[in-house]
Amino acid sequence: MAESPLETLLVVQDHDTGADRLRHRREHLDERAELTAVEAKLAEIDAGRSALASRRAEIDSNERRIGDEVASIAGKATGVERSMYSGEISSPRELQAMQADVEQLRKQQGLLEDRELELMEAHEQLDAEMSDLDVARTAGAEEADRLGRVITEHEAAIDSELVTEFEARTAAAATLPTEVVTTYEKVRKANGVGAARLVGMSCQACHLTVPSTEVDQMRRAAFAGDATGAMNFCDNCGAILVLT
Repeated sequence: MAESPLETLLVVQDHDTGADRLRHRREHLDERAELTAVEAKLAEIDAGRSALASRRAEIDSNERRIGDEVASIAGKATGVERSMYSGEISSPRELQAMQADVEQLRKQQGLLEDRELELMEAHEQLDAEMSDLDVARTAGAEEADRLGRVITEHEAAIDSELVTEFEARTAAAATLPTEVVTTYEKVRKANGVGAARLVGMSCQACHLTVPSTEVDQMRRAAFAGDATGAMNFCDNCGAILVLT
């Protein structure tokens, strides 16, 4: 008795199922999730570097501004001192007032220089933090590159397996009547599974029970000598049923 086309249809289904598993494995590689985590960390580092760069630019601006103020005040104080010691001014009261001005200017200068020092220390701290982030980013980028290479290698291996599955599937499908393949494709597209074996009264696609009256009708048709195997469908999942 010739093998039913539906038995060959199960071979096609096996290859389709194998291809589905391969595609799922390709999409859900462990390294892909790891790469996503690394890329998220790199984005976090970049955001941190950007924030530090903005703060550093602000500090640089304040340093320049305060440096200019220090230079200006120091220049004024020096000018007053020069006038005081030039001998051109003899009035004790005027000299006393000038001395008070110098002291006030030097006090302002000292306060600004203290602030300038604080900014320089803050700048150094930001530089250290930026350096740490740069080291972390370099390490993260290297890890991302490594994971990318591993993913590419795994994808190539899986793609090769997919080609093998596709070729075997094509060869099996080529032996089937066109109408059988067409029906199978429609069912598979609609339900995910196109064909499944019926074991006892259980559909192996959905693992639910097919009514016994329907199973009896299928078996009687098979025992009556239907060599081509008339197509029957699972009432639950719609898969083409292949009798044991």
